[in-house]
Amino acid sequence: MCGIVGFVNKEKKKDKIIKKMADRIKHRGPDDDGYYTDDDVALGHRRLSIIDLSKGHQPIYNETSDVIVIFNGEIYNYEELTKELKKHKHKFTTTTDTEVLVHGYEEWGSSLPSKLRGMFAFAIWDKKNKTLFCARDHFGIKPFYYGKFNDTFMFASEIKAFLEQPDFEKELNTDALPLYLSFSFNPLDETFFKGVYKLPAGSYLIYKDNEINIQKYYDVKFEVKDNSLEEVVSKIAKVMEDSVTHHQISDVEVGSFLSSGVDSSYIVSLAKPNKTYTVGYNNLEYSEISYAEDLSNKLGIENKSKIISKEEYLEVVPKLIYHMDEPFSDPSAISLYFLSLIASRDVKVCLSGEGADEFFGGYNTYLENVDLSWYNKIPYFIRHSIAKLLELTPEFRGRNFLVRRGYKLEDDYVGISKIFSERERDKILVSKGKIKNKEITKEIFNKNEDENNLNKMQAIDINFWLVADILHKGDCMSMANSLEVRVPFVDREVFEVAKTLKMEQKIAKNKTKLAMREAAKEVIPTEAYNKKKLGFPVPLRNWICESPFYDEVKNVFTSDYANKFFNTKKIVKLLDSCTSTKKYLYKKVWAIYSFLKWYEIFFVNESV
Repeated sequence: MCGIVGFVNKEKKKDKIIKKMADRIKHRGPDDDGYYTDDDVALGHRRLSIIDLSKGHQPIYNETSDVIVIFNGEIYNYEELTKELKKHKHKFTTTTDTEVLVHGYEEWGSSLPSKLRGMFAFAIWDKKNKTLFCARDHFGIKPFYYGKFNDTFMFASEIKAFLEQPDFEKELNTDALPLYLSFSFNPLDETFFKGVYKLPAGSYLIYKDNEINIQKYYDVKFEVKDNSLEEVVSKIAKVMEDSVTHHQISDVEVGSFLSSGVDSSYIVSLAKPNKTYTVGYNNLEYSEISYAEDLSNKLGIENKSKIISKEEYLEVVPKLIYHMDEPFSDPSAISLYFLSLIASRDVKVCLSGEGADEFFGGYNTYLENVDLSWYNKIPYFIRHSIAKLLELTPEFRGRNFLVRRGYKLEDDYVGISKIFSERERDKILVSKGKIKNKEITKEIFNKNEDENNLNKMQAIDINFWLVADILHKGDCMSMANSLEVRVPFVDREVFEVAKTLKMEQKIAKNKTKLAMREAAKEVIPTEAYNKKKLGFPVPLRNWICESPFYDEVKNVFTSDYANKFFNTKKIVKLLDSCTSTKKYLYKKVWAIYSFLKWYEIFFVNESV
């Protein structure tokens, strides 16, 4: 894992600027740095050494030094591609996966990304043609930000690197806030920094003659096949074994994260690393350590764990918000930070179980398509009338389901972690949202209009939740600790199998990830294959009622800058409601707090 930065302009003195940009993200690659500048471009790289430790210094050049690459990620099929490229007379000077990109670009041009298996974000400078070619992996595991300011095109692995570019103009993108409050993350291509964009997953970008051209090379599409359950289970078992093997390619030791659930337990049981890592809390309801220790003991693997205290959690929040770059309301990100911290003391690379839920149907919300399908048999106008009525009432257990099922999926579903409805967010915001939620999800629903509701939900979650929450927090929290995290489920070949599954092979009565669990059952030596999903449970709903959490949140809610965005009386009332008997409101409170704390760090604090 590494960090990349760069810009294109006619500025003469590029060396100092590109080094400052790279230094801003030194945590992504503390082992080495490298630079390339000419009259047109500046490229910078921070390296975390994992493959070809002695010769993997970047940038890497072709034989004539007129094609230059900087790269963040891993190409798992680089050995196969290297053999293919050598047949075409390309000469390699290293054994790195990075060099495949240089010669692959020479051989295949813009078709290069579609040939890669891995997680990647890279930039290639074609000196002869004065063209910058950039790409992001199929599912958006690795980040790539870009923007154009004052005739300077700039890109980086993290937005904060732009703060060192003199042409960068820091301005808040106010359109993102209302959407963030609904989705729980920013679903736009444009970030919270106006003019800074995320290159979409499965896309490449060409910058030439001051023009930006973005093309999609990969799309998530379902192709359901009439395979039996036994055939599907066999295919999953085969592709997962292959994926885990490829994801263990490294010249350094590879460890693994381990929770109590089937996803990480499946990865660990296949990989059998020397070490696994787990975090938990003093409240046993929110701790998975005993389950992880049990599996590790049965596999003969060392497990290291940490109990996260309430004080540690709150203390580290500002640091993590800085590393996330944008507001982020998922409280499990802090758990992931501490998990990465303890792992980074031993290893540079860890496997993790992200992606199984999105690919194989693992979220409990998906079960509504089976367990509560009877409700959909009630005429729509009745369900819709109930939903409209309940939207006017305070929250209670079961309300969200009745509201959700009172709308057509395409009109209401924004993902598995919706926080505020449009009506709720407009009540607390100073300025109402200009963009409706369904304007964001419309394109994905249209592409999947012929699919069943489960596949539609998965398509939304893969394109939004997986990229902007699950993978984003995984990258930011691991890189904050100079640790590379690899996700064997989020793999091109794995999705080729997952996309063929029928609904009944994904969910059944009270059962998620049905086929995947059957495959995992064959290798996991405990009952973890059958365990209900917990995610990364955090006792935030309890802590937010108590000092010092309550005091900190209230101070932020009543700050001068909070008045710019929110009706502070209403958000304080929401906080106080949350601390009485309505602890389920904590996600709403935390989402508001996270945004305001982010704004304080990047726009109020002059030192950033």
